[in-house]
Amino acid sequence: MTDDVHDTSSAEPGGADEMADARAIEHEIHARAEHDHEHERDRPPQAHPAIPIDRQLEAILMIADEPQSLVALGAAVSAPVPAVRQAVERLVADFDGVDGTTRRGFELREVGGGWRFYVRQDLDAVVEQFVEAERPSRLSQAALETLAVVAYKQPITRSQIASIRAVNVDGVVRTLVARGLIEESFTDSETGAINYVTSDLLLQQLGINSLDELPLISPLLDDGADGFGQNEGIPDGRV
Repeated sequence: MTDDVHDTSSAEPGGADEMADARAIEHEIHARAEHDHEHERDRPPQAHPAIPIDRQLEAILMIADEPQSLVALGAAVSAPVPAVRQAVERLVADFDGVDGTTRRGFELREVGGGWRFYVRQDLDAVVEQFVEAERPSRLSQAALETLAVVAYKQPITRSQIASIRAVNVDGVVRTLVARGLIEESFTDSETGAINYVTSDLLLQQLGINSLDELPLISPLLDDGADGFGQNEGIPDGRV
């Protein structure tokens, strides 16, 4: 009798067994929720799911200065490569005027394994004319000579440049500074003279990384084969 009473009480609602089952179920629910949360966190997020992939790719390609591969574009918009390929094909057709759209002055072209915007070949002359009109005028011979002196003798002051060139260089130096090809480096504490050096823009214009890549000037100088005695004011030809 005692056993029967005990068995009946354990089966009642709220008994020990049901409480244990409830706690087990609750634990499983929390475990599944945590697993789903971890899975969502590891999943790559959609860049902007509300914006069509075509528009996202168009914006990225608009500012790209190098051809972009389909893989790189897919990573940028969090989309699979096949979807990116289809979107690129739609953009190409759109810009080319297929299906009644307006043919643009630019095209989306595949070059070197990547995609990038380019001017259409039949408009090259128009763009070239615009670029030539916007390009600054060429430097004068005096400016080129002064720039060479600064490049090889920097840091150097105006008076030192004038001494080497034997002419007044104030105007030329101002022009080179205005063009951004040379810049003020420091002021001499004793004389107050400004010392000039070449700028990074000059390196870009010359297509070099550092001044060490400048060509040697010695091969361009007179080797003295004609004799130094002809130079007036230089005793015994010494310099």
